[in-house]
Amino acid sequence: MTGTDKAMTPDDLTRLFVERANAGDAAGLAALYTEDAVMAYPPGSTTVGRAAIQALWAEVLAPRPHFEQETPRPSLVSGDIGLTSTPSRDGTGVRVQVVRRQPDGSWLRLLDQPESTTPAR
Repeated sequence: MTGTDKAMTPDDLTRLFVERANAGDAAGLAALYTEDAVMAYPPGSTTVGRAAIQALWAEVLAPRPHFEQETPRPSLVSGDIGLTSTPSRDGTGVRVQVVRRQPDGSWLRLLDQPESTTPAR
């Protein structure tokens, strides 16, 4: 099953990500990224390009983990670039993405920092 819905707002990306991850759809997840996207995962490394991101998600999704929807913070948008972020449900960090509007008006992830811990206070 490859997701075909497009993110028509930056905030749609979070919902589509969770839907496709829970469906085990690595190709659908990769379709949410630009061809030249960079993802800061696994921790301490980067994964570059849609094909590499799809391979990584296929590996991560193999044991069929379950993802919960998290409430995103309001997106910041300037022209065709946006910043999305989602606090983790357990309060230990935040997920952050830079997104880019595509020529058809849809949005894709360009930079993805899926695991960022909250600094100690």
